[in-house]
Amino acid sequence: MTPLINLHNSVFSLVEKLAGEWLLPTLARFTFVAVLLMYFWNSAVTKLGDGIFGILSPSFGGYTQIWPRAIEAAGYDLSAMSWFQWLVVVAGTAAEFVLPLLILLGLFTRLAAIGMIGFVIMQSLTDIVGHHADATTIGGWFDRIHDSQIMDQRLFWMAILITLVVKGAGPLSLDRVLAGKSTAAA
Repeated sequence: MTPLINLHNSVFSLVEKLAGEWLLPTLARFTFVAVLLMYFWNSAVTKLGDGIFGILSPSFGGYTQIWPRAIEAAGYDLSAMSWFQWLVVVAGTAAEFVLPLLILLGLFTRLAAIGMIGFVIMQSLTDIVGHHADATTIGGWFDRIHDSQIMDQRLFWMAILITLVVKGAGPLSLDRVLAGKSTAAA
């Protein structure tokens, strides 16, 4: 049994050595960009108003996505929404564009991932409380059903984002370029 354990340990020590510090952050960024970048950008586009400054005049869809109960209570009248609600829609829309872009570029990746974690938490709460997500959509952990949109799917999102917070952007990133310049200047 000892030779088998030694073989196991040798093989996986080599795997760890080859993976080094580059594999997990690079894989996490690639996965985020491949799976979630366009999801968030497309969502942000639905919140834009008309024209070049559309971000400053959010669409009806922006308010219904972020403030579903408030817009309903206002009789679907955008002029009844407060400046604070406007600010939240504008900030949320900007975040859906900027934070994924920062992760794509590997620029301020840890901060962008923390921002995305907060965004996903707020998105999930809005889906559950504001949009009255049903039990199937919410789902649950440790059950035989693996594909609920909130509990299951977003746990995978969080795992990717937490990896970026802990490990950083990896070697193929602007963070690495900036880190190299700051150590060269010191």
